[in-house]
Amino acid sequence: MQKIRHFRHYGQKLLNNLSVSGQMTISIPFFALWLGGGTIIACLILFSTWSKHPAPLDTVQQTVNSLPVAEAPAIKAVSKKPADKWQQAIVEKGDSLARIFARLDISPAELHNIMQSDKAAQDLKRIQPKQEINIRTNNNGEVLELLHVISPTRSFSAQRDGDTFKTQFVERDTEIRTRHAFGSIESSLFLAAQKSGIEDAMIMDLIGIFGWDIDFALDIRQKDNFTVLYEEVFIEGEKIRNGNIIAAEFVNQGKKYRAVRYTDAQGHTDYYDENGRSLRKAFLRTPVAYSRISSHFGKRRHPIHKRFKLHKGVDYAAPYGTPVKATGSGKIIYRGRKGGYGKTIVIRHAGKYSTLYAHMSNYKRGLRSGQRVKQGQTIGYIGSTGLATGPHLHYEFRVNGSHRNPLRVRLPEARPIHHKYKQDFIEKASGLFAQLDAISNSMIAMNNP
Repeated sequence: MQKIRHFRHYGQKLLNNLSVSGQMTISIPFFALWLGGGTIIACLILFSTWSKHPAPLDTVQQTVNSLPVAEAPAIKAVSKKPADKWQQAIVEKGDSLARIFARLDISPAELHNIMQSDKAAQDLKRIQPKQEINIRTNNNGEVLELLHVISPTRSFSAQRDGDTFKTQFVERDTEIRTRHAFGSIESSLFLAAQKSGIEDAMIMDLIGIFGWDIDFALDIRQKDNFTVLYEEVFIEGEKIRNGNIIAAEFVNQGKKYRAVRYTDAQGHTDYYDENGRSLRKAFLRTPVAYSRISSHFGKRRHPIHKRFKLHKGVDYAAPYGTPVKATGSGKIIYRGRKGGYGKTIVIRHAGKYSTLYAHMSNYKRGLRSGQRVKQGQTIGYIGSTGLATGPHLHYEFRVNGSHRNPLRVRLPEARPIHHKYKQDFIEKASGLFAQLDAISNSMIAMNNP
């Protein structure tokens, strides 16, 4: 009760101070503060006190209307534009752009518009597994940009321009650095390459360069050595791949073979020896890369017939499915089963030469009789069809229809470098051969202190 009397006393005093000539003017902020501190009871007391001094309602309304009203700050509406969206797809085996657009939930009509933009867009029909397709779309699902990453250095771009697309190929700047490697063979060419820091793919390139003169399945010996001068390709300081072998040397059983890469003014590139003779022969020495010989040319006891007869070719043993390559360019004159030979291909080459490949498990898809093939092209795969005791390739080399030993027959030479480029070749090649000499001599000295 005492607390109520206290609030009533101050409430009455407040009203007396605020009432003038029967009019009620209330300081709203102060009154609100008082309400916050005085509870509902104080409000009731004030109301009851004010009822003893009523003021006309219109006077109260005028007074309240005269009070200043703070204006709320203006709020501007901000409309946020939907951001464009990038999506990426990695091309899978058997993929097409139509499938990729479906996976990314993009309308086929957008793909149609891109493909109809110009002839350059037809390149998109040749996408390969593991390549990147990057697509930018707007909020309506329209394609704004497509980027096909063909390789680390080359891309195809299509950018929207109204209702069509502008296309271009984009080339990234590369930096070429030259490196060298030296290897000495103890047990295996590939182990020696790994020890010297060379990748297997580059060793296969090295075999391809000297494969016309060296039989890498039969001729390799311990202490053989090689020196390679090659390129590395960098983009923005990061190595992306190895480049070409620009010069190489292989010492096989004490005999030195050397080669330098040269491109003439017509854009023709090949490997030549110090005298400008092409290392490329009309025929490869072996049709199977880095295999072993299981049976030589000559008289032998047949493993199935169990009697002695002339073995008219060379057998190369290799794992089932190993690619078989045409040793020379020519025309396929037979493709099919051929008695004990099993699945066989016969190729007729220019002039008087022909080669036979037998016991294959299968042929390269698309090859048929009458079709022309290039040297080094895959024509089939190692198998054991026909009369065979295990997976291998039977290879025959014929001159004017007569069988010759593929390992010993003298192969026809390829054409040498054209005489009008000979001087240019000598000037460029001499420095590279000098580098090979310096590298090989220093490395041999280090290995033989």
